[in-house]
Amino acid sequence: MSAFHLAQINLGSLKAPLDDPAMAEFNANLAPINALAEASPGYVWRYTDEGRDDATLSRPFGPGLLINFSVWRDLESLWNFTYRTDHLDLLRRRREWFDHLNGVRQAMWWIPTGHVPTLGEAGERLELLRAHGPTAEAFTFRDPFDPPAAPEAAAPGART
Repeated sequence: MSAFHLAQINLGSLKAPLDDPAMAEFNANLAPINALAEASPGYVWRYTDEGRDDATLSRPFGPGLLINFSVWRDLESLWNFTYRTDHLDLLRRRREWFDHLNGVRQAMWWIPTGHVPTLGEAGERLELLRAHGPTAEAFTFRDPFDPPAAPEAAAPGART
């Protein structure tokens, strides 16, 4: 097992409120696509609003910004889900439900296995990416970084 997992956050600027009829098809696909993610190899975790099975109530980065926040075993797992499953059909249709966002709308970063990232961490990673471009601390599919080297086990009797 790897010492690190991949966290990702992406933002979508809603074209209409979720209860608008224009968003009906997006809403109808949300549960199936979340189920597909959860069944996909390498899926670890996704953020959901308390008491819900999705994150459609949270607007931590702006009133019209929907979030998708998840953790995957590795970059390949997230890539395969994003671009090699039925998720790709919805991704291709994103302009039906989301406006174009200028600037950084997605960030990825490595977390220690077992760590559950917070929305605060996600916001920090988005800001890092905005401020410095892709680095090992915040990157994108276009400019990925490998996970950090696993910490070496301390030799018996070594000082830590």
